[in-house]
Amino acid sequence: MMKTVGIIGGSGFIGSYITRKFLEEGYNVKVSVTDINKSEKYQHLFDLKNSENLHIRAFRLENLDALKDFIKDCDIVIHSGTPFQLNVKDPQAELFDPTIKGTKNFLEAICESPHLEKVVFIASVAAWNTNFPMPAEGKSFTDTFDEKDIRFSSEESHPYAQAKFIANQVVEEFIENNPELPFEICSVSPVMVMGKSLSTREDSTSTGIQFLIKNKIAPDDFIQTLYDNNVPFAVVDVEDVATATFSVATKKGLHGKDYLLTSETYKVWDIHQMLNHLEPKEKALIVYKNDLARMDLGIQFRPVRETLSNYSS
Repeated sequence: MMKTVGIIGGSGFIGSYITRKFLEEGYNVKVSVTDINKSEKYQHLFDLKNSENLHIRAFRLENLDALKDFIKDCDIVIHSGTPFQLNVKDPQAELFDPTIKGTKNFLEAICESPHLEKVVFIASVAAWNTNFPMPAEGKSFTDTFDEKDIRFSSEESHPYAQAKFIANQVVEEFIENNPELPFEICSVSPVMVMGKSLSTREDSTSTGIQFLIKNKIAPDDFIQTLYDNNVPFAVVDVEDVATATFSVATKKGLHGKDYLLTSETYKVWDIHQMLNHLEPKEKALIVYKNDLARMDLGIQFRPVRETLSNYSS
């Protein structure tokens, strides 16, 4: 019997790779999009292997009835539907409401899904440290960070990071307040996700940042600060995020865990070098650690150099 996975945000930069992985592994895959008329945002998914098992549904997370209907026949649900945007005019409307209210709606909806075995949240390194790529308070740029560290949040951080941190708190509280859940909930928290997009969309923040760094463009103060201080970035390959998500979604006994997904750390000018097929000036550092993901999920994270050359090819 073919199992069904529902992937909220399954046509985005990370979501597309997760959709591809589940299709390749023989799942019936439902993908939610916010607007069925914007086919350019999801059309690329129909070029994937086994796309005859792909179904697109349009609704917003704020619509609780539509959300319940989407997940009622799912065995697995992946929540990858949080907006990742850095240019924000109204943080409350553009980030906090869709991220936090959407998470609360989602948690309410999954409680009424009879077949559900596993729920996976695509969180963010910001759920661990809202200052990323700057160090958490009390740490230097070279101090390591793993899942044993205390989560750090600051109201000075970017609104996107704060929204992701609060959403993660909502999930943790839900797990704590519902000890008898009939399904498992896990999270994955990727650092800066890079690699080649599966679509030709121009509006992905992740691919946009790679484009800016490759071409030394600074459209705002945030990016300019990265260049001015040659800030180190922990990077993870988008394909590795999808592999880890699939592993978390299909392995039993991981309830309540939140995995940092990360490879190596390079300074931003060395990322610029590698995006242009040049040698980095400094060796990679390991700052954010991936030991827990490697141990529990059996995944090997590819070197950043390989990830960046994929983006540029």
